[in-house]
Amino acid sequence: MLGANDGIVSAASLIAGFAAAGAPRHEILFAGIAGLVSGALAMATGEYVSVSSQADTENADLAIERHELAHYPESELHELTGIYIKRGLDPALARQVAEQLTAHDALAAHARDELGITHELRARPLQAALASAAAFAVGAALPLAIALACPHDLLNGVLMPASLCCLALLGAAAARAGGAPILRGAVRVTLWSALAMVATAMIGRFIGV
Repeated sequence: MLGANDGIVSAASLIAGFAAAGAPRHEILFAGIAGLVSGALAMATGEYVSVSSQADTENADLAIERHELAHYPESELHELTGIYIKRGLDPALARQVAEQLTAHDALAAHARDELGITHELRARPLQAALASAAAFAVGAALPLAIALACPHDLLNGVLMPASLCCLALLGAAAARAGGAPILRGAVRVTLWSALAMVATAMIGRFIGV
C-alpha cells in the first residue's frame, strides 16, 4: 500500500506540474511514463540495497552463532535455557526444551529465539525489490491512465480529485490493516498528497508563465 501511495503521489504530481505548465498532451504522457519507470526502478534499487544490508547483518549474526555453537556448546545451551526461563518456563522444563531443540537443530533454535530470525521472515532482497517496484508501478499507472483518458483541458480538474480519492481509500485501508484510526490515516495521506500535487502544479504554472 505504501508503494502504491508513492506511485500515485509521484505520478499525479508530475503530471499536474506538466499540465499546469501548459505542456502538450504527448509531453505529459511521456513525462508520466518516465516517472512511472524511473520511480519503480528507484524504489526497487532502494529496497534491494536496504534489504541486502539487513540480509548481510543476519548472515553475520548467524555466522557468529555457528562459531559459538561449534566452540562453546554448553554455554550456548545455558543461554538458550535462560531465554526460556525468562519466557515463563520453570528451570527444569526450560533445560529440557533447550536440549531437545539443540539436538534437533541448534542453529535454528538460536536464530529464532535469540536473534529473532526465522525462515519465513528472512531478508529477501530480490523479492522485496520486485514487490516494491510492482507496487509503485501499479499506483503510478492510475494517474497515467487518467491523463490518457481525460480531455487535455480538464486534466488537472479531474486528475487531482480522482488521485486523492484513491489515496484516501488506500490510507484508510492501510490504517485498518494496522489497527489505527481509519479517518486519521485517510486524512493524513490525503492532506499531504494534496499539498504535494498543488505545490508541483504551482511550480509548473510558474515555469509555464
